[in-house]
Amino acid sequence: MDQSTRVKAPLLLLAYLAVVVLPLIISWSVGGPPRPFQQELASGLGMLAFSIILVEFVLSGRFKRVSNGIGMDVTMRFHQVMARAALIFALVHPFLYGATPSGGARPWDPTRQLTLTTDILYLSSGIAAFVLLPSVVLFAVFRKQLDWKYESWRLLHGLGVILVALLLLHHTLYAGRYGSQPIMTWVWLVMTGLAIASLFYVYLLMPFLKKANAWRVSSVVQLSPRQWELTIAPDDGAGLAYSAGQFAWINVGHSPFSLHENPFSISSAPASGDKVSFIIKELGDFTQTIGQIKPGTVVYLDGAYGSLSIDGHTEPGVAMIAGGVGIAPLLGILRQMRLSGDPRPVKIIYGNRSVDQIVHRDELDAEDAHYVLSEPPENWEGAKGLITPALLDDVFSETEIKEWVFVICGPAKMMDVVEDHLISRGAPSRRILTERFDYD
Repeated sequence: MDQSTRVKAPLLLLAYLAVVVLPLIISWSVGGPPRPFQQELASGLGMLAFSIILVEFVLSGRFKRVSNGIGMDVTMRFHQVMARAALIFALVHPFLYGATPSGGARPWDPTRQLTLTTDILYLSSGIAAFVLLPSVVLFAVFRKQLDWKYESWRLLHGLGVILVALLLLHHTLYAGRYGSQPIMTWVWLVMTGLAIASLFYVYLLMPFLKKANAWRVSSVVQLSPRQWELTIAPDDGAGLAYSAGQFAWINVGHSPFSLHENPFSISSAPASGDKVSFIIKELGDFTQTIGQIKPGTVVYLDGAYGSLSIDGHTEPGVAMIAGGVGIAPLLGILRQMRLSGDPRPVKIIYGNRSVDQIVHRDELDAEDAHYVLSEPPENWEGAKGLITPALLDDVFSETEIKEWVFVICGPAKMMDVVEDHLISRGAPSRRILTERFDYD
């Protein structure tokens, strides 16, 4: 995490807290006849859950000021944690009210300041959201086990959260004690409108703007039995502004409004020109057909995202640790260093299953590179097995661990092992840069 990120993170957190608690503060200022604490707590948790859900729209990772400001890992992890917190608040909320008075209209309490509504029309939207919200969260948590296509899950997830927001808006305005107050009505309408507008911005406005800035496939080169390097060039000559190590969403051969887009790390260097390259491994529906893509195919690109960049880092050396296709952003950083004349030493640990999975070995061999294979051939003289703490200690001296910047990308378990060991050996966390594309 560089200096600018360390400054932005607290500011963004304060902004998040201010927006989330705003409805609570305004509701408190509106006031009303006193009620039992348990019922006030129920209202507070309900409002807090609703405001968290609305802010979740902005924590989707597609807003650069947020995700690039604090890092994609932090953004997505925070998104997941707060979604689960909102779910807990929402599920607890109705049970704290206790016994609800029955009966019809109460002329003595038209604003529901003394009693709670029992009108099924107003309660039904809350009940529907109560059922739908856990489904949305659970489908997100277990989407990999469901074996759904990513595009299908993404569409259903987006529609689900919009429906939850609208149901909660209706329930809050018509069944809540404070929601019927004019100022609170406007607060909820504005917050809900902005949240839904953010989705329209990501999925309608941004694709419309990208339509005028199409890219074309320049080449598709097979690097290993299941890894390819896709290179694209801008149609109009205007390239992409990015830092080495970042990633972008690419949509190959589809309409800019299509949900068929996927995030891939950029393996090229900004200094190499307008063309942008990605190393892609055959894993899912799109990647299995990567070798069939023809030069000239239209591509729409959204980026750049992520904070896996050594820009602003002045440490005396750069350590790169990659597993599998995680070498892609590290190659981008290495290429940028060499093209820009960065004289700092580089050490690389690169783990794979077999020797034929090692890509761009000619470039890596020019550095101090150490290869690790879990299924090595009989004549293999390099490290065998996995990237372990013992291997890290063999490659990096105590001084290098404490003073160099470490850039790590690969399987989540590998990154956890490496990061934990480096910190235990005295490496400051601000000098350990990681990027994860896999979240539970």
